[in-house]
Amino acid sequence: MEKLKGLFLKYKEIIMYLIFGVLTTLVSWGSYALFEVIFGIIIANSIVLSSVANVLSWICAVLFAFITNKLWVFESKSFKSDVIFKEMASFVGSRLATGVLEWVGVPLLMLIGLNQSIFGIEGMVAKVIVSVVVVILNYVLSKLFVFKNKK
Repeated sequence: MEKLKGLFLKYKEIIMYLIFGVLTTLVSWGSYALFEVIFGIIIANSIVLSSVANVLSWICAVLFAFITNKLWVFESKSFKSDVIFKEMASFVGSRLATGVLEWVGVPLLMLIGLNQSIFGIEGMVAKVIVSVVVVILNYVLSKLFVFKNKK
């Protein structure tokens, strides 16, 4: 049991990042579904509806990820407004950058031949590769640039 506790403490930041990453994904999917239902009554066009729901779910997921990363992953304890603003701006900026990488990366990888399917979904290999890169980049950017001062 002590060895397990020691391993957890050694890799706590990465373990917490992965746990809250899964929860962030659930927030994204859940809020997307909720916005689809709520705005489906108002917006008849399914492409517009999906776009609105997707943007709003991304905002919810980024806010959830920021709060959980700040408090429990990187343990940045400062609540001074200038610190929070700087962290939030860099966090959102880095998530926008990796979001663009994902939006561009999947089709690009598919164009160069990584359009193989997983579970019958074409291009899923490209999606998985880009997703792994994005998760790693999000962690590195958060650790090095967003929550670099844990005060």
